[in-house]
Amino acid sequence: MALTRIKNRIRVTGDNSKENLGLVHVVTGDGKGKTTSSLGLALRAIGNNLNVHMIQFLKSGFTGELYSAKKLGFEIEQFGVDALKEKQKHLQEFADRTGRFVFNPDIKEKDAAMQGWEHAKKVIKSNDYDMVILDEISCVLEKGLIPLNEVLEIVKNHGKVELVLTGRDAPKELMEAADYVNIVQGIKHPWQKGVVARRGIEY
Repeated sequence: MALTRIKNRIRVTGDNSKENLGLVHVVTGDGKGKTTSSLGLALRAIGNNLNVHMIQFLKSGFTGELYSAKKLGFEIEQFGVDALKEKQKHLQEFADRTGRFVFNPDIKEKDAAMQGWEHAKKVIKSNDYDMVILDEISCVLEKGLIPLNEVLEIVKNHGKVELVLTGRDAPKELMEAADYVNIVQGIKHPWQKGVVARRGIEY
């Protein structure tokens, strides 16, 4: 049972070194807040002078975190198929900020997802980052767009990089291999009342 009522003072000693980095976080479930949670971790890490890199699978288009990340000095790379098309046009960022999002058929996202995964492996192995966030990778795995065995191999052998993996439907094997597993449960959502996604809250 969680400790919520404290009668006597409790002193907890933290670890300020990077030597014990390298744990694996899985944030999954059907509720809102998985990407948001990972961005909270990124904010905390950056405040403690850790280098953070985020790779977003399946996502393309404007979201507020793309711009706040630039201000904070960490990079978010999108590997949705439409995002890659924009990169090929040599555009620095999406001009469309209207709040319209397109969800492509899984088969159309397969090549982009594999490209994102190959890039993710290089980023993780580079030793340039203290934390790497693989946003929506659980969705990619559930859709069968990248090999689960390769992801599990990286999870088991990734050195001192703190890994954060988000997305619905995280495979059982991934949760078993992780150090932290948080399941975000959806109870209520304004979409059920017809409220559309709002800038600054949902994107």
